[in-house]
Amino acid sequence: MQEAIKIHEADNVAVALKNLSVGQTVNIGRENIILIEEIAAGHKFALEDLKPGSEVIKYGYSIGKSIQPIHAGEWVHTHNLKTGLGEVLKYHYNPSKLVPVSSRDFTKGTTNTIKTIGSIGEDAENIMKTIDDTPDNTNEYFEGFRRENGKVGIRNEIWIIPTVGCVNDIARRLEKKGREYLSDEVDELAAFPHPYGCSQLGEDHRNTQKILCRLIEHPNAAGILVLGLGCENNNVDEMKKQLGTYDPNRVKFLVCQDYEDEIEQGIQMIRELITYASRFKRENINVRELVIGLKCGGSDGLSGITANPVVGAFSDLLIAQGGTTILTEVPEMFGAETILMNRCADNHLFEQMVDLINHFKQYFIENKQPIYENPSPGNKKGGISTLEDKSLGCTQKSGQSLIRGVLTYGEQVNNKGLTLLSAPGNDLVAATALAASGAHIILFTTGRGTPFGAPVPIIKISSNTALALKKKNWIDFDAGQLLENKNLAGLSSELFRLVIETASGKKVRSEDNGYRDLAIFKQGVTL
Repeated sequence: MQEAIKIHEADNVAVALKNLSVGQTVNIGRENIILIEEIAAGHKFALEDLKPGSEVIKYGYSIGKSIQPIHAGEWVHTHNLKTGLGEVLKYHYNPSKLVPVSSRDFTKGTTNTIKTIGSIGEDAENIMKTIDDTPDNTNEYFEGFRRENGKVGIRNEIWIIPTVGCVNDIARRLEKKGREYLSDEVDELAAFPHPYGCSQLGEDHRNTQKILCRLIEHPNAAGILVLGLGCENNNVDEMKKQLGTYDPNRVKFLVCQDYEDEIEQGIQMIRELITYASRFKRENINVRELVIGLKCGGSDGLSGITANPVVGAFSDLLIAQGGTTILTEVPEMFGAETILMNRCADNHLFEQMVDLINHFKQYFIENKQPIYENPSPGNKKGGISTLEDKSLGCTQKSGQSLIRGVLTYGEQVNNKGLTLLSAPGNDLVAATALAASGAHIILFTTGRGTPFGAPVPIIKISSNTALALKKKNWIDFDAGQLLENKNLAGLSSELFRLVIETASGKKVRSEDNGYRDLAIFKQGVTL
């Protein structure tokens, strides 16, 4: 295994791929760097002497400025590096000046550097269109469920969705008791408790309604029981207005205050939904129907070298076959946003993305919070020093395809290709938002590990093999193999096959563990 890696030829730092000792000589390309400090795996060290105020370059871009002299071989981290980012900015659409930073062409070699595409320059648009070409047909299929409205699901489940947190425990009781009546044709009965639906105002109230309505419409659920209390702001009648047209065979509503025994009534409705759902059978469905969410959390210094590039290469593979991927966690685009902006397919999408970025920055400002209060303590422990550092690694999950859509929070995807979604970086909130926007599966990369689940299956992808071995009950796929004997093309193809298997019914670790979470973005006042 290599000891360290220089990601881009312009970088003045390298990343340790394993724990390195003080005094150790590390070969980087044609240079030998003598380490003057211990460097933990995932952390950076300087390749040259840097004066205070110097740009620290990683992925070919600045990840901040040095705040004191840094010597070659010295550890570069939060103690001697600070963000160089500003606040709300003006942006200019310039698709002819793309400089991809992805390590997508990484191969094990003797130079300890990652081969990158480099500056595309004036040919950027043509090259990106070549990557983004969608064939008229593909021979790739999965075994999914075709719903009566034409939508496609990858699970045949019954969901219990409360309109308000007051009925959460009733939802849990119905989930437990209702499982006694499941048929072999129904994959699961799942309740999604949450603390909202009442005492909310304005945008928070609308967000709760939007997310719940979009989940009610999700095709992974063959049947839905909407569980209300009766006196809440987000009552069943209000939900029906927001939901619009629905199939009463598929969606049933229970107002608990209207019945003497709400459990008995709920079980009766669940049994009717199970009978309805049992009619659906898996059938061959083209992969162009798949929608895959892209998310990371608990990232480390290897996430941008292994797991995120593997997911990015997967995204390009799926899009090349007519499928759709959704990238979110907007605050973790800050510092890398111009790279994404210049990949927008047209100026209208560019303007939408500018609004996406600046709206989120304004959200921080209005709440009197620093825009760049990121990365997290766990990120820093894993080797990520600044938000630029985090974002340049995070956005590699998007691959190289053109951006074809930009969604507001709670909006459903209606285009093919790569789409951006407005949602915060919080893992549970962002994963719920991806599901609500139509993702069948979420690919979640992590360097430190996390057990949580979501309304849809989450494939957990480790950035390092040590995590995959330690947390076999959490991790589904080991992208750390990229540092051993696997290459990017091979690993992304393996991940593609795992996604097809998951879409065809293979359960992921969080499903085996019974972990399901629902979290809604809250911004304002609670009454």
